[in-house]
This record gives sequence, C-alpha cells and structure tokens, in this order.
Amino acid sequence: MIKNSAKTQLIKNLEFSGYIKSPKIKKAMLKVPRELFVPEKCYDEAYSDTPLPIPGDQTISAPHMHTITLSELKLKEGDKVLEVGSGSGILLAYIREIVGATGKVVGIEINKETYKFAKENLKRASCRDVILIHGDGSSGYSKYAPYDKVVVSAASPDIPKPIIEQLRPGGILLIVIGSSYGDQNLIKVRKTKSGRIIENQLMPVVFVPLKGKYGYK
Repeated sequence: MIKNSAKTQLIKNLEFSGYIKSPKIKKAMLKVPRELFVPEKCYDEAYSDTPLPIPGDQTISAPHMHTITLSELKLKEGDKVLEVGSGSGILLAYIREIVGATGKVVGIEINKETYKFAKENLKRASCRDVILIHGDGSSGYSKYAPYDKVVVSAASPDIPKPIIEQLRPGGILLIVIGSSYGDQNLIKVRKTKSGRIIENQLMPVVFVPLKGKYGYK
C-alpha cells in the first residue's frame, strides 16, 4: 500500500524546487491519488518524480512535468479545458480539481488500449464528470469548442489548425512541437482577443508523438 508520507514528501520536494507555484495546484496534487493512474506493477513507484510506462506503449509524465503544465495553463475556476492525448487520465483529474464544478474538462485519446486504461482510472478516482473520448485528438474536439485552455500531451510536427481554431480568443494552448522521438520543445501559445497568435518556447521536453491526421502517421 502506498503510504501518504510518499505523496507528502513528493509535494514538499516539488514545492522546494519551485515547481508548485499555487495553493490550488498543491491541493489538486494532494487530493488526486496518483497510484490509481499507474499500472499495478508500477504501484510502488507512483510517487517517484519520474515518467512511468502505461498501456498502449505510452507514458504517464513525471509529476514535476504535470506541475509545469498546470502552472503554464493559468487555470481558473469555470474554465473549459481540452487535453489531447490524455494518456493515463491523471492530468484531466488534476484539471478537474482546479476548474471546479462550474468548469468543463474534456480529454481525447487515439490509442484504444490507453483510452480504456484512462477511463477505468478516472472511474476509480471518482472523476465521473470528466468527458473522455476515444478518437483523433490531432483534430481537437469541436463538440465543446471553443476552449479556454488546451493542452496537447504529445509531440506534434506543428500546431494543428483545427486545435488553434477551437481555442477561444484570450485562451492558452500548451503543445509540444518537434520531431518524433527527436528534438522537442514545450510551446506556450496565446490567442489574443483579436485572434493574433503569440508563441513562446518554454523548455526542451521528451514526449511520445501525436498520432492522427494532423500529427505523425
């Protein structure tokens, strides 16, 4: 059984290192049981600050990467958020805690095995109001657009046009741009009220490639 001390120590370390920048992020990470989002064989490593393998040849990102994502999205209560490439589903659970009951959280995952894994994880974690879709997320998900915030948790060759179109003016998109299993960077994209696109490169990262029509085949 995972001890609460392991989770508490991880959170302390992330705070000390400057990764956790807000009480809301800290609260979400303390509340969401990360052990429910990793395979049983990785249970003892759930609160190690490292990526772990999940079904479908995917990974769950290291906790510090989740804190970076949550901070850069500037999430607010009531935000409507889309995650493309939802993986284990844990980022959706964190976002759900931060945007609250008035927000809407949507995820889309193209790999069927990974989708089923995430679906079960969210159910076990009692995140029943998170909407998870099995489909091609490189085209976004227009049904609930426009979104206040979008995060693409996979490496794309460039910014998919449908996704930027589904971002609300004034919104933020976080996306990894780079080659498949090569040089990649986390990019923060702001869409101004007038619709102008402003891109900022944040840091080098390593993510699995985005699959689908606007990703890697």
